[in-house]
Amino acid sequence: MEQQKGSYESKASFPVPTYRFDQKNEMFKRSIWDEKMQPHRKRFYEEIVYQPKIGYRKLDYAFCNATWNLEWGFGFGNLRSNYGLYSWEGVVERIKRYVETGDQVEESPEEMSRVIKRAARFFGAGAVGICRVHPNWVYSHEFNLFTREHYPINIPEDSQTAIVMAIPMDYEATRCSPSGVSAAATGFGYSMMAFGANLLATFIRGLGYRAIPCGNDTALSIPLAMAAGLGEGSRMGLLITEQYGPRVRLCKVFTNLPLQVDSYRTFGALEFCKTCKKCAIYCPSRAIPDGEMTTEGHNISNQSGVSKWYIDAEKCFSFWAKNRMSCSTCIQVCPFNKAPGMIHDAIRAVIKRTTLFNVLFTQMDSIFGYGNTVPAKQFWDTLEIE
Repeated sequence: MEQQKGSYESKASFPVPTYRFDQKNEMFKRSIWDEKMQPHRKRFYEEIVYQPKIGYRKLDYAFCNATWNLEWGFGFGNLRSNYGLYSWEGVVERIKRYVETGDQVEESPEEMSRVIKRAARFFGAGAVGICRVHPNWVYSHEFNLFTREHYPINIPEDSQTAIVMAIPMDYEATRCSPSGVSAAATGFGYSMMAFGANLLATFIRGLGYRAIPCGNDTALSIPLAMAAGLGEGSRMGLLITEQYGPRVRLCKVFTNLPLQVDSYRTFGALEFCKTCKKCAIYCPSRAIPDGEMTTEGHNISNQSGVSKWYIDAEKCFSFWAKNRMSCSTCIQVCPFNKAPGMIHDAIRAVIKRTTLFNVLFTQMDSIFGYGNTVPAKQFWDTLEIE
């Protein structure tokens, strides 16, 4: 994608990479073509071993697989772009007539942004923001898992505005990491990503504009979410939102609908990460660094060149293979991963204003046991009654 003059106005105070990342080097894609990672892929995806331990039984695998079904069966965002629920074109043929004849809904960018955000929340987003798309946030190439083809990827020149949706994951299930229960929270998040992005794109097409829904495909979700004002980067490499912490999954819709864009905003999360280090301490694979930010990643799965904490995806995925389940422990132990409450909201407000109490808050978080894994049995034994 070539950048149009004046098409991107950076309001971000975070660094932008100097090159576009090749999706082929993303860890889950690497597990297909990189011989070094294929033993881990086989163990994680193919060698299913049921255990008597709650969280790893056939029941838990079935629960986890059920949550992924909308993504695996209809979304396909982890397999390729422009397909399934993430197709770049709608099934309603009359939308082409709307675009060709100029029969478009015409409201101010401010009003349409308000409408789009309301619709996105109705479709399942816990938070939504809008930003301009920097060219280096779009993958240089796609690695298609259906065909194993590797080819350049571009989004249309007129669709350089992104609507980014943060889909919250279940708090109680995530606390059971790294079991099948927490994996189900992740899977349900991905299925809801496909659902929400598809519905929002269909809505925009009905207004007479182009809409390109994306999950993990096509472009980097985290910097787009940051530019859209949804959160900050973190030591664990994930987005931290103000309301849900890192307990979200991200999807986006590129569009040519005129919208008012948001801007990057901070609330103390990145500064908190500098002293907290709980994700690095509790990470079972030691994939999260406990030192200072650097500009060099560990391997080709990192987009090096900007100052940040780089996650060693090879170590992370090797633990997934060993565990035969995905892992969300870094999300689970993060002090920002809290259910809403008066005390938690008050602490967030203090963190937003000063760094003086960050070490104390980290210690308190551990004292009250928020870093402890909740047994999967507790999830299954809890019956929610309205």
